[in-house]
Amino acid sequence: MVRRARLGRRLTQAQLGQLTGYSSAQVSRYERGISPLTDVDVLRRFCTALDIPVAEVGLAEAVSEQYSMAARQTGTTAYPRLSPPKVDILRQEDDVRRRAFLALSATSAAGLPVLGEQSASSSPQTTAADALVGGIRDAMLGLNDPGSDTTNGMPRPLSAQLRLVIEQDAGCRYRSLAQTLPALIRAGHQMTESGCVPTEETTSGDAHEAVLAQAYLVATRVLIKFGDQPLGWMAADRARQLATDRDDALLAGEATRQLAVLARRSGWTDQALSIALSVADDPRLRRAGREGTAMRGLLVQSAAYTAAKIGDGQGMRELTTEAAVIAAGLADGPVVRRYVGGFTPATVALHRISAETSTGDPVTALATAHALTPSRLPTIERRARYWGDVATAQALRGDRDECLRALLAAEHLAPEETHARPAIRALISGLLMSGRTTPDLRALASRSRVSP
Repeated sequence: MVRRARLGRRLTQAQLGQLTGYSSAQVSRYERGISPLTDVDVLRRFCTALDIPVAEVGLAEAVSEQYSMAARQTGTTAYPRLSPPKVDILRQEDDVRRRAFLALSATSAAGLPVLGEQSASSSPQTTAADALVGGIRDAMLGLNDPGSDTTNGMPRPLSAQLRLVIEQDAGCRYRSLAQTLPALIRAGHQMTESGCVPTEETTSGDAHEAVLAQAYLVATRVLIKFGDQPLGWMAADRARQLATDRDDALLAGEATRQLAVLARRSGWTDQALSIALSVADDPRLRRAGREGTAMRGLLVQSAAYTAAKIGDGQGMRELTTEAAVIAAGLADGPVVRRYVGGFTPATVALHRISAETSTGDPVTALATAHALTPSRLPTIERRARYWGDVATAQALRGDRDECLRALLAAEHLAPEETHARPAIRALISGLLMSGRTTPDLRALASRSRVSP
């Protein structure tokens, strides 16, 4: 029926994919029956795109409010009307920070240079960031194996290593993570390639492949944060492949979300939207209980940020509202996932702060921030991110003093995060270059190894 309707409207599979938010390959799989077209929301989406009366596929005419919201955001309105990538988008991922520096330097002398990512990152990064990225790279390439992670001379179980890695990542303890995460990646490969039978410590949902996939998810987030996108692509793809081999929809969903982030950072915004929104409608996630619901929300939230990056404020707010509704509707409260950091109403609000700033609206961003209590965020890393996002919004407003206060609050929570993260270092550089300095600013710059 779908194929006949598509041909009757003289649409290609790619065009139908644009209307429904799927790839042409997925449309082909639906039409050939390889992927079952049985999910109610997916059926409604195709009916809407092709003007098929829903009664013909056995659905009721009444459309629930929840579906109506999803259709508005991912059907034939929000997604297709987003503009395709432009050259300036491909080259200006950090446009918000550039505008922030321009605002900060508005009262400075004409011609004062404004630092972007390239000039800000010309200073050496901290040892913690270098060691962590270098350690991940060597572990992924099978180089410089320093030996197994041990406890009292005995190898530490993979599940215990994973718990330690997640704890260090959530706490922004990158010097320690530079040792444990590469060791976990090596150990995971050794166990997986040797065909070892999981021990008692790893049988309860932590088989070797699942642990290795989660290690790669942590690695991907770190690599994205510290700007090593080529290695990030490799880590995310390895995580996705491991999850696919295990038929683990949750792990695959998170790996796909990270791939969508990487696509957005490469300027492939249409693809990033399609990836996130298509996987958010995977029926397997709808059958995966609360964690599946949280994963869907995270994917919608990722799409919202992509919409913000291309200047679609309305689309961003619609998608953010959907993510907030999903978070508020989780049974038994929020879901805090081990390798993600959590999906709660507070984390949705956190993402909106950054998204509103990206659309050039620091006033709304700061209003969102003021309505959010940072202690409600589930990890130290997320709380430090809150203050970093507030600093960016204050910089865009041109408020140097409040920007510095927010940066110092971020440093107080997570010094290694603040000193190493390129976005924060760029903000510090902007403050140094755009006007008067204070002892607090000079001290922060020194601790972060940022020079004027």
